[in-house]
Amino acid sequence: MTVLRTSLRNLLAHKGRMALSAVAVLLSVAFVSGTLVFTDTMNTTFDKLFAVTAADVTVSPAAGDPSDETPDTGRPESLPASVVEKVRKAEGVAEARGSVTSLGVTVVNAANENVGPTSGAPTIAVDWNPYELRSVELTEGHEPRGPTDVVVDRGTADKHGLELGSELRTISAAGDFTAKVSGIVDFKVTNPGATVVYFDTATAQRRLLGREGLFTQVVVDAEPGVAHTALKADVAAALGDGFRVQTAAEVADEGSEDLAGFLDVMKYAMLGFAGIAFLVGVFLIVNTFSMLVAQRTREIGLLRAIGSTRKQINRSVLLEALLLGLIGSVAGVAAGVGLAVGLMELMSSLGMELSTRDLTVAWTTPVVGLALGVLVTVLSAYVPARRAARISPMAALRDAGTPADGRAGRVRGAIGLLLVLAGGGALWAAAQAGKAGTGSLWLGAGVVLSLLGFVVVGPLLAGVVVRVLGAVVLRVFGPVGRMAERNALRNPRRTGATGAALMIGLALVACLSVVGSSMVASATDELDRSVGADYIVQNRTGAPIVPQAQAAVERTAGLDHVTEYRPVDVRITDPRGTESKEWLAATEPSYPGDLRREVTSGDLAGAYAPGAMSVGSDYATEHGVEVGDVLTVAFDHGSTAKLKVAAITADTGNVDNGAMYTNVTTARAHLPADRLPASALLLASAEDGQEEAAYEALKTALAPYPQYQVSNQADYKEDLKDQVGQLLNIVYGLLALAIVVAVLGVVNTLALSVVERTREIGLMRAIGLSRRQLRRMIRLESVVIALFGAFLGLVLGMGWGTAAQRLLALEGLGVLEIPWPTILTVFAGSAFVGLFAALVPAFRAGRMNVLNAIASD
Repeated sequence: MTVLRTSLRNLLAHKGRMALSAVAVLLSVAFVSGTLVFTDTMNTTFDKLFAVTAADVTVSPAAGDPSDETPDTGRPESLPASVVEKVRKAEGVAEARGSVTSLGVTVVNAANENVGPTSGAPTIAVDWNPYELRSVELTEGHEPRGPTDVVVDRGTADKHGLELGSELRTISAAGDFTAKVSGIVDFKVTNPGATVVYFDTATAQRRLLGREGLFTQVVVDAEPGVAHTALKADVAAALGDGFRVQTAAEVADEGSEDLAGFLDVMKYAMLGFAGIAFLVGVFLIVNTFSMLVAQRTREIGLLRAIGSTRKQINRSVLLEALLLGLIGSVAGVAAGVGLAVGLMELMSSLGMELSTRDLTVAWTTPVVGLALGVLVTVLSAYVPARRAARISPMAALRDAGTPADGRAGRVRGAIGLLLVLAGGGALWAAAQAGKAGTGSLWLGAGVVLSLLGFVVVGPLLAGVVVRVLGAVVLRVFGPVGRMAERNALRNPRRTGATGAALMIGLALVACLSVVGSSMVASATDELDRSVGADYIVQNRTGAPIVPQAQAAVERTAGLDHVTEYRPVDVRITDPRGTESKEWLAATEPSYPGDLRREVTSGDLAGAYAPGAMSVGSDYATEHGVEVGDVLTVAFDHGSTAKLKVAAITADTGNVDNGAMYTNVTTARAHLPADRLPASALLLASAEDGQEEAAYEALKTALAPYPQYQVSNQADYKEDLKDQVGQLLNIVYGLLALAIVVAVLGVVNTLALSVVERTREIGLMRAIGLSRRQLRRMIRLESVVIALFGAFLGLVLGMGWGTAAQRLLALEGLGVLEIPWPTILTVFAGSAFVGLFAALVPAFRAGRMNVLNAIASD
């Protein structure tokens, strides 16, 4: 109890000094808890949706890929109406209904604006049937009664200003058609952002599937008392092979499994950034307790003199850390729930609606948050606690807060240098690796070892780097600048730890900047070398191009030619008899000119001759294929052909790596018309001298189809740069948490340093140092510490980024580009971070009473 009372007294006595450490714990725990609450809430939302929308048993075509939202043909796989009658006759069936669902549509309003989500959730077109009333309720107007009626969901109507009578045009692979809004529905469960439109069954069949008498699935209700598994068995027996029959639980599990992949990537990525914030927070907590222990040297010496044991002193400091971690963690868990709500609002603004009614806080979330926060805090305080326990009773005779030895230990320095050298060697090995798997292991080892090395050797580097920075930045401020430099050098270990906190975040920023810039530069270089077409037409979502849009492109004036690109699923048997599932790019003979590929053997133009194809070098090596060999190619839903290999293309350093090519006429000859995939993209080139006119004409021709993007090479490069930039901005935003914690570390170090130097500050003020000069000195000290951390971080990050780029060169990322404007901006911005961090400590130092400061211990 004595130890507990002492710990509580010390915690309350230094609550101001502990506050920033508690905030660091709070932020880190909040990020972890918020991530867990957010992903659990998304799981709950979709589980409810799947539970409501899944029938007792669902029958769908076996040929359809349940994870493929938009089939290559642009039309969903379908079932004949006769299947519904067969299902109705199965034992245990109470009711069976055919339904139509298509995700390969685009819906635009009268202003030709896409009313579907721009990202995330899809646009879904379905037929209106009693089964839909399980999940929605018609609240305005009436159900669709004919080809001119369409019903929309409330969220879409509110977002795009739709009301009864509004005109909507639906674009599908079967053609365009216009209808007016006849009704609006509200969801009985949360709709996660999808745009849903409803048509009468005949219109849905004709306009979405191409003709009446077809359904995409059959939904089956069981008779009372019939188990879903038993009903599935009976329905499967009645139908025979060629169908996918699933229970409600299986449909829900399948949907949850598809969602889990996306959620896991998001969750672990965010937890990774939370881990970085925790790592940065370790430096803050270690610094805080180290400085508090140093300032309480006399007090601890007195406790030892009156009988306190080393174990009691150690336990007292660790108990303070435990209380600090507990307070910060409890607040962090609560803040995490607020963060999760904020993330839900953000996702809603991006099109994925999430309701706070589904907010899920599992019991594991606070347990994980509290355990992490407390454990990290206590472990961080362990070394300072051991140092406190070693204070002898004779320390009571010395001044408290005596500065630590300015020399970093030789052993520490030697270990740090060895770690840096080992990390550098591992990074070099990663850059020279011939295989991505091996190189990744070396890269990971290099990052960890070099980071640890820089942290350990930081105090040694502080003496050198701070002097150089002082000569460049501080000397212009005269004596005040020199005093700031000496203050930063007074305790290299403290300066190294404070700078290391900032170093980690900025190292990651620099690394990702190098990789991102190299990605853009490599892609731009590859486009310049490989793309001969003037224009590229594609859907941003990867959905195929509907035939009417392709026809509009082909009719455009001023174009020399248009090249189709149709991905065809096939099974290929090599000369050894080994069969593998592959895909062929069925294109026009103009394709080799539109997209130049490096050919290692043969002639790519020959692959467009009748009965010919090309293969990639990886496939050729793995299957022992050479030019002139004949492959047996079985087209999915089509016939089997014997195709001669006319060329082998290189699979490294090229756009479209791994692709196999054949003439689109060859694909047509072996596939039914309704099974030929739609074009995934179109490549077009203008007639000589018509480049600008054809570009404008092409954009005009596709204006009625806003889902498609027309890009010339300059547009494509700019779009790629924007996409990489957006991704990096998201990452930088997440890394901002670690940088905020690092800034708190600088603030805390300065604040405690001011307290530690109270008497010194009073003496300097007594001999003539003005308040303005004192504040400037503290600000300059903060700036040089921030610049020190930034310098180490940027150097380290550029090393990581360079090694990562050389490793990614194996996958075609062949151009290294250092984004010097970004690097220099971050370095200069670190000076402003230092100024900001010093505002409160400098202000408090300037307000000190001179006589009281001189009289303090």
